[in-house]
Amino acid sequence: MSEKNMKEIPASKFAFVDMSDRMHDRKLETKPVGYFKDVAMRFARNRGSVVAAGIIFLLVCFAVFVPIFAETTYSRALTDTMYLNYGKLPPKSKALAWLGLDGMAEYTVNTHDYYALRAIGEETGLDPVVEVYREAYQDPTASQNARFYDVKVDTYYRMGMLYLTMTPAEYEALQVWQDETGIQVIYPAVSDAKQTDPNVWYQADRKGAPTIKDGHLVPIYRTTTPTDTSYHSLRIPSDNDPEKPYAYAKVTGTASARSYVVRICKYNFFLYRYGFEPEFMFGTSARGQDILTRLASGARFSFLLALFVSSINLTIGALYGAVEGYYGGATDLLMERIADVLGGIPFIVVTTLFQLHLANKVGPIVALLFAFVLTGWLGMASRVRVQFYRFKGQEYILAARTLGASDGRLMFKHIFPNSMGTIITGSVLVIPGVIFSESSLTYLGIINLESSTMTSVGTMLANGRAYLSTDPYIIMFPALFISLLMISFNLFGNGLRDAFNPSLRGVE
Repeated sequence: MSEKNMKEIPASKFAFVDMSDRMHDRKLETKPVGYFKDVAMRFARNRGSVVAAGIIFLLVCFAVFVPIFAETTYSRALTDTMYLNYGKLPPKSKALAWLGLDGMAEYTVNTHDYYALRAIGEETGLDPVVEVYREAYQDPTASQNARFYDVKVDTYYRMGMLYLTMTPAEYEALQVWQDETGIQVIYPAVSDAKQTDPNVWYQADRKGAPTIKDGHLVPIYRTTTPTDTSYHSLRIPSDNDPEKPYAYAKVTGTASARSYVVRICKYNFFLYRYGFEPEFMFGTSARGQDILTRLASGARFSFLLALFVSSINLTIGALYGAVEGYYGGATDLLMERIADVLGGIPFIVVTTLFQLHLANKVGPIVALLFAFVLTGWLGMASRVRVQFYRFKGQEYILAARTLGASDGRLMFKHIFPNSMGTIITGSVLVIPGVIFSESSLTYLGIINLESSTMTSVGTMLANGRAYLSTDPYIIMFPALFISLLMISFNLFGNGLRDAFNPSLRGVE
């Protein structure tokens, strides 16, 4: 605009600038977003990873708290001789019976077994036959006289009877408990012989009450010890003689070391011994162990093993890979060749050799730990090495070196934090890898972590393999646990990888 035109503009068109609204630098009103907070915010946008993290949290809580709060008196050890007699019971929970956890099973039984089941209900009042779908039919593939029944059975009542040896103190305590509660545990056994024998059985009626004559128990002498530990000797029609004498308890040993042999109801004896009725939400194993608490204990061991292995491999791999990637050249070449030699050793061979030769000296757990650590850090070292090669030539690294930063400061103050995403993701994914490897090795029988106080998920899978067709629940719950664990960790790892990846910032 020319000077002449400017003079023609009237003064009213001009106005002074209000300097009070002049913009200056102001203090940020919101809190700054740090690196890990930014990672958490971007991770939260991945719904699949968030759900997976929730499932992992629940599995960890299951492994930590169930062994603490659950009733484990009867399920932690194998020293109790009664455990085997409660084996292979299907899942049962009164609160979750609507989900099918009712302890029921369907069977096709012959006439003898059908009356045996009916005998339990008649003798104890705990009738295992819940429903008869089809009765007394003939199978064309069986003999002409054979008859079969399709029945629905309460397997917990089906346990029946057991002959048990007790000390005088245990015998007296059980008698007192029966009198106090009115619940019958000891039942009479059929006595079919009256011959002289040092093993004395006292005579009793059908309810187990001893026969007393002249103030003394009436003995019955037998030549053989009863070996029939089943439950149908009382009520099969051939033994339904009301006048037939019954044995109440057998006295064995000397006066200083006396013991009693009694015929007990397993269901009521469990109630006496543990204070609650038998009820196992996940069922019991072939050894009579509660699968719920056993699985939780095994999962806790597997988690601890995986976390320990992951920590060691992270430390060794990060240091080894950082040195390789930062210095490069001959150093990198030599260290890579060492890693190649170790990487060429098959893991399964290493584990087998350690279990054969090292486990006898240090134990199977330490031997397994050595096998995991020997070559487990190689993957972490490779990932860290690649990240160091990626970042060590960046401008900020050159600037820090120019300002006099040492090699250690450059490696662990400037380069290492930028590699944190890959490192953390790799460490997290090591955990399910260790658990799956341990499960595979145990399932194949290469290692054995089973003991009275310890187990693992893989051990439970291996023990349940033999019952896959007959009692699938024994292997179903450990298999479900490890399946959820593997799927959740993979989704969780993918979410962590995306959240820690700086190149994906702002893509959402």
